[in-house]
Amino acid sequence: MSRRHPGARPPGRLVPLPLVVAATLVTALTLLPVGVVLVTALGDGWASAYDQVMRPRVGELLRNTLALVAVATTTSVVVGVTCAWLVERTRLPGARWWRIAFVAPLAVPAFVNAYAWISLRPSMTGLFGASLVTTLSYFPFVFLPVSAALRGLDRSWEDTARSLGHGPWRTFARVVAPQLRPAILGGALLVALHLFAEFGVLAMVRFPTFTTAILDQYEAAFDTAGGSVLASLLLALCALVLVGEHRWRGRRHHARVGAGVTRRALPAPLGPWLVPALVGTSLLTLLALGVPAYSITRWLVAGSGSVDIGALLASLGSTVLLALVAGALAVLAAFPIALVLRRSHGPGGVLLERLTYLASGLPGVVVALALVTVAIRWAPPLYQGPVLLVLAYLVLFLPRAVVTTRAALALAPMTLLDAARALGDGPVRALRRVVVPLVLPGVLAGFAMVAIATSTELTATLLLAPTGTTTLATGFWAASDSLDYGTAAPYAVVLVVLSAPLTWLLLREWKAETS
Repeated sequence: MSRRHPGARPPGRLVPLPLVVAATLVTALTLLPVGVVLVTALGDGWASAYDQVMRPRVGELLRNTLALVAVATTTSVVVGVTCAWLVERTRLPGARWWRIAFVAPLAVPAFVNAYAWISLRPSMTGLFGASLVTTLSYFPFVFLPVSAALRGLDRSWEDTARSLGHGPWRTFARVVAPQLRPAILGGALLVALHLFAEFGVLAMVRFPTFTTAILDQYEAAFDTAGGSVLASLLLALCALVLVGEHRWRGRRHHARVGAGVTRRALPAPLGPWLVPALVGTSLLTLLALGVPAYSITRWLVAGSGSVDIGALLASLGSTVLLALVAGALAVLAAFPIALVLRRSHGPGGVLLERLTYLASGLPGVVVALALVTVAIRWAPPLYQGPVLLVLAYLVLFLPRAVVTTRAALALAPMTLLDAARALGDGPVRALRRVVVPLVLPGVLAGFAMVAIATSTELTATLLLAPTGTTTLATGFWAASDSLDYGTAAPYAVVLVVLSAPLTWLLLREWKAETS
């Protein structure tokens, strides 16, 4: 049922040089902020950087960052896998509606969720508050891939294990869990990278990590070298997580051998676990969706007279335009990287993919300041323009498009592309006629994920938005930062309404990929 992937590239699958060049250029673009951070961190010499790292404050920030990533990632995995199992493998009443409810938290930006909790319970601070809010916001990143993986598993493997005398728990451990491992680790990786770069939630719940300290260094002390040293440590943590995820994922591929079609598993009755399952899923939905809905509605009613409709509509227009442009650019940039990964089994493709993840673990403020440095020195016309802001979104959110496009390409037989080329189609025509229709669900899912992230991005937008340009996220932050919750509420409502159709598109395309 499993085999190690061969080290050599299959015959006839040479990666075209233009494709490699395009993927390399995209990767190099995402590494620009990383290079600027490392050069700035060492600008005052190794001794100064060492002294910065050895400060007691850095040790506290390291402990807080690791504690948050460990706790919130673990709880997100537990919640996401449990929800996926209940929806896909049990006779949970209303499974279709629960599936929507478990993806819907993606429509509520994490900092809006934190605003909802803090405005109701100001004592919701520290590690507990940060872990609770981020888990409720990010567990769908685990739920989606695990749910898709469970729908695609072949029941015959489990039937064979049970016929050999394995009980349900041993069958799960030996047959199901190994097949879910890539999906679980992929979701956990996305959660961990989000936690490394998270700012809005942590600022609201007053839990200091590397991200909040970096912004303090830049804003309060104007210390770019000190902030870059902290950002370098964050890069090191991201690199460790990326290497660990790649090693734990392994190189085993699971495939069905033999004639016939895949047999999907039959949902199992919950029996005595029905009531606890319904109580647990209801409580999760209440915490993830009910609390934000109640809090936003409460403040919306309280501040209904202070809404500036003109400013709100202007912010909506800017947000939609930026989200559409960034989403389209990200899926275009992700395609050559995903295609190189699909056609090449060597370490080069994997390295390209891993390198694109590095900058996405940096706080938006670090990426923004790095791009400002590059623009001022080598491309002054880009400074204070929308192009630089869109590039920041690309650097921060490209991995989301790469992940979904790669997953879609994994289901597209490359032999069809080779056949089209053999019949006389050029590379572009073959891709357009053969590959694009097959990977369209994954491309749309990647577009939705990038567009959602763009519409809710905060720190890079605050620094790079052209003068006079306000997005829904920055408008919300300006009001909530001054504790004007009544003015912030309309921005939160429009953010959720804007994200809802993108979230629905994301759920629809994830289901399409496994149907």
